[in-house]
Amino acid sequence: MILNLIGLRCPEPIMVIRKTIRNIKKNEKILVLSDDPATKRDIPNFCYFMEHQLLKHEITIKPYRFLLKKGL
Repeated sequence: MILNLIGLRCPEPIMVIRKTIRNIKKNEKILVLSDDPATKRDIPNFCYFMEHQLLKHEITIKPYRFLLKKGL
């Protein structure tokens, strides 16, 4: 699943990710695209605190890309 969050600003990207991740099954993956600099910090923190996995991220060029795997 690809989640295009380009144009959204903090806190909207995390709110959309949280809502989306609730509606998928455990171990499913989401590719998140974002251009908000705050997501470079917010998405890894979200994954850590919500016990999801950040499998891969590319934050050197926009759009930033984050590959998340749903945990608990």
